[in-house]
Amino acid sequence: MKFPENFLWGGATAANQLEGGYHEGGKGPNLADVLPGGKVRMKLLSQSGFDYEMDTEKYTYPNHEAIDFYHRYKEDIALFAEMGFKVFRMSIAWSRIFPKGDELEPNEEGLAFYDRVFDELHKHGIEPLVTIAHYETPLHLIKEYGGWKNRKLVEFFERYVTVLFNRYKDKVKYWLTFNEINGATHFPLFGLGFSATSDETRLQESFQGLHHQFVASAIAVKLGHQIIPGSQIGNMLIYAPTYSYDSNPENVMHALEDGRIFNFFCGDVQVRGEYPTFINRYFKENDIQIEMEEGDLDTIKEGTVDFISFSYYMSRTEKKEKTPEEVGEGNLIGGVKNPFLKASDWGWEIDPTGLRIALNELYDRYQKPLMVVENGLGAYDKVEEDGTINDDYRIDYLRDHIKAMGEAVEDGVDLIGYTSWGCIDLVSASSGEYSKRYGFIYVDKHDDGSGTLERSRKKSFFWYKDVISSNGEKL
Repeated sequence: MKFPENFLWGGATAANQLEGGYHEGGKGPNLADVLPGGKVRMKLLSQSGFDYEMDTEKYTYPNHEAIDFYHRYKEDIALFAEMGFKVFRMSIAWSRIFPKGDELEPNEEGLAFYDRVFDELHKHGIEPLVTIAHYETPLHLIKEYGGWKNRKLVEFFERYVTVLFNRYKDKVKYWLTFNEINGATHFPLFGLGFSATSDETRLQESFQGLHHQFVASAIAVKLGHQIIPGSQIGNMLIYAPTYSYDSNPENVMHALEDGRIFNFFCGDVQVRGEYPTFINRYFKENDIQIEMEEGDLDTIKEGTVDFISFSYYMSRTEKKEKTPEEVGEGNLIGGVKNPFLKASDWGWEIDPTGLRIALNELYDRYQKPLMVVENGLGAYDKVEEDGTINDDYRIDYLRDHIKAMGEAVEDGVDLIGYTSWGCIDLVSASSGEYSKRYGFIYVDKHDDGSGTLERSRKKSFFWYKDVISSNGEKL
């Protein structure tokens, strides 16, 4: 197996999970700033009526400091360069640029910070891959406007991306619009910046918010092409190939219906430029009515993405009638336990072949270049007495997934890059924990708030360095 020449090897992060500096540089509060750490976070993400208020006596808020990339970015980028990164996926915190989100003029301190980060990356020959919106909706837009349910956010987002493209047009070629856009119906708080009014209204509100994001994404693509000739602007999906539990046609049909709504609906809109016909019946049966303005569908058609990026952590197994005991514990997007798969420490099922399936499904459907921009193993790491971290379990996980990518390339898939998630330990998005570690670089920070923030190289650091230098041949 050979990966293409100029394949973009690297790592991926998000501003709210590693930057810290939550009150510095003129930054305003965003969603992640009010999400507490620990198991309670997932409960808040899933339920209706979250009030967006902090209770520092009851909870910790690890995103406030995260791993302090805000002050340590030079040190971290030097470590990425030592591994040989060709690309670094990061996000821009919207509330660093527009602290409230609806201002007319941006915050210069925030813009200057990212100038410094991009300059440091280029100094080391690393290409930035920038996610414009990665679970970082400014808190004011959530509390004052109701998040992406409100059409006004399209206007605010257009102003935001116009500033970004003009400011960084000579520094950033690769952009992603919305992180894991299709996950919004499961966790609207993350992607759409609102807590559903009720379980009964969740789908209506979520799909309306998604429509606003489709329009905003298309506007961003059109603007990016105008302002930055030669730019490449992609979408970003969370992808989980959906298997039927068995060969019962009822279960096969159920898996098909669930899988295409989750995996393909957003992709069809952003890549093909139109709502797929299969969604009409789903909207009808769930009493979903999308309010559109004149010209929305034309905008969506004109603003299709240049490439498709996605996260891959797990597959999903579906059964039409399932008992609570059959539900897969830990799997973010539901489904039943797959008897053929093992799971991580957090219950996420491990399925490298699913990544090959995902790549083939996406490429067969869209014939657009693909990039895997999140993939990794969250695990407990142990620091030995001599300071080493022997994370062979992580190496095994990544090796198997990279092999699956190589098989997909052999299958004819146009795969242009791979950025392993959490290339440096950071705060988990789903659980708000430091102890759920993904990185090649260990950060001395713990769930109780203790730690020096000192960085050290894990065994996987040196392994990934060899993977990159051999262009995936040395695994």
